[in-house]
Amino acid sequence: MDRSRTRRISARDAETGDDSGVALGEVLAQPRYEVIPTKGADEWVDDLPEGAKVTVTCSPAQGIESTLRLAERLAKQDFRVVPHISARLVADKAHLEEITGRLDDLGIGEIFVIGGDVKKPVGAFSSAFELLSAMTDLGHGFEDIGVGGYPERHPLIDDDTLRRALLDKQTFATYVVSQMCFDPEVIIDWVVDIRRRGISLPVLVGVPGVVNKKRLLQISRRIGVGDSARFLRKHSGLAVSLLADLFRFGGYSPDGLVRELAPYVGDRDYGIVGFHFYTFNQVEGMEEWRRRMLAPGEGTTAPRRKGSGGHL
Repeated sequence: MDRSRTRRISARDAETGDDSGVALGEVLAQPRYEVIPTKGADEWVDDLPEGAKVTVTCSPAQGIESTLRLAERLAKQDFRVVPHISARLVADKAHLEEITGRLDDLGIGEIFVIGGDVKKPVGAFSSAFELLSAMTDLGHGFEDIGVGGYPERHPLIDDDTLRRALLDKQTFATYVVSQMCFDPEVIIDWVVDIRRRGISLPVLVGVPGVVNKKRLLQISRRIGVGDSARFLRKHSGLAVSLLADLFRFGGYSPDGLVRELAPYVGDRDYGIVGFHFYTFNQVEGMEEWRRRMLAPGEGTTAPRRKGSGGHL
């Protein structure tokens, strides 16, 4: 994607009154919340808003079975559920067929496929691409498949490899969710970069949700020390920014980040279609925040950019 060309397009659209953005209230009306399948689900399930799309993580500590059990519970309560499937935790094609069959029986039509943090795969699949290929061979019935993207540096994989992998996965996926990042400019620059590389998948921007220090420590204990350490290694920027806010203010809220990014949602040049909120299972706090953002006079409309904000 050529920056100067896109600037001219956006400037022209502004002059002609063509505004492809969307209201922030519209973006937040039906939220997408990521949750962790810990034993404390009873504490937050009742706080999920009607119509929410709920994604369920899959980690080495909790395992795929925990993901599937929580997905089943949420699906039976009429939530739109998106289970994460970690390629490195799938034993073989028979196991994959069992997983997809169970999800099909629940009427789940969307999944999120990741490579996973296990150093050594438990079976035949070492990457999301390999699992996606195998799913295609099986003739899966999922309408939507999400994959992950990395605006910030991955601790173990170089940027070029990550971009090539995302390009390869594009054949099988219908959207990409960015890993958490606190810097809106970094996120937008990453979107520009993947567009230049021919990646046209719609982007959901991953945003850390409302969290307080006590709750984060509780979640850390539940998901296990190993998973917590892997999580922080993958999100080094998150570790610094989030911990700074936790100790300075006792908590974190994504108001500023969401307002900075909201003008780009719905812009055809960027292909950003919404937000994906990492709740840390603090769903009640997330809902209080969302209702406040939706309240009259509280940022219900995303400000319109002049041109493209200098990013494209």
